[in-house]
Formats: sequence, C-alpha cells, structure tokens
Amino acid sequence: MEAEQRRQNILTLLAESKGPLSATALAGRFSVSRQIIVGDVALLRAAGNDIAATPRGYLMAGQQPADKLCRRIACRHEGTEMQAELYAMVDEGCTVKDVIVEHPLYGQLTGLLELTSRHDVDEFIHRGKNTKPLSLLTSGIHLHTLLCPDEAAFQRVSERLSALGVLYREDH
Repeated sequence: MEAEQRRQNILTLLAESKGPLSATALAGRFSVSRQIIVGDVALLRAAGNDIAATPRGYLMAGQQPADKLCRRIACRHEGTEMQAELYAMVDEGCTVKDVIVEHPLYGQLTGLLELTSRHDVDEFIHRGKNTKPLSLLTSGIHLHTLLCPDEAAFQRVSERLSALGVLYREDH
C-alpha cells in the first residue's frame, strides 16, 4: 500500500472509530512500524487534519457524542488523590476528556485523557507512575472537561469530589 493511501485509510478509521486508536494497533493493521504511523499522523496533522493524541491513542478532535452533556469542573489536590478523583468521575458514567492547567509562561495547557472506565483510569495511573501530573505546575489546581450522560450524573460527580475534598471552591 502506498503511504498516501495508508494515511487516507488512517483518517477513515479515525473518523469511524468510537474511541481512540493506538499507533500500535494501526501499525498492526497496516503491517508497518509504530513509528511509521506516528509519522503518518504528524503529516496528517500538518495537512490540517484535527487529530488528537490521547494516552489511549489517536482520535479525531472534536468528536463528541450528541447525547452527552459537556461540563467543566475545577479540582485541587495532591497527586496521590488523582485515582480517587478520576474514579469518582467515571463511576458516574462520565468520560474525562482532558485536564487543563494555567501555566504562567505558556497559558492554557491541555492534556487529553479520554478516560471512560476504572480500567482506563488504572492504565493511565500505571503509565504515569514515574511522571508528575500537570496539576503540580499550579499547586494542584486544574480543570477537567467531562462528558456526562445527564445533569444528574454531573451533580453526583460534584458531590463525590466535594466529599473527597478535591472539588475546588472559592473558599479554598
């Protein structure tokens, strides 16, 4: 298969996918190395395609189910509370789209997460064992964008995060 055809096929797969596709999975599908896929995605991005890289793989940026409610929530905690915070969100049926911090030099920094289950959270925590979370740049203050099944689910997340002591409020 020619490289251009492979890149077009990657775009089609990403557009049709219901979740992230890893570079390793794409490499296996096209019988090329993972690094070839990484390069293909870089070229597709340079050509103007809005492809996002998440810890679980690539997806077309902006893909959001129409039946989900999009909300942002502010949190503050030490790194040790991250797993409990993320569990509280996915346990209520919400997808944790990203984490956002405000950096004094670079402005808004966003890390795409796409976490939908405890399994996703566990993999994310495991992969991050030897790294520091973005929120350490801001004394633990950060935002999460959530896709929730409904307003009630978002309210339950807010209540659970408040009970954990990680919901950021003015009185902190």
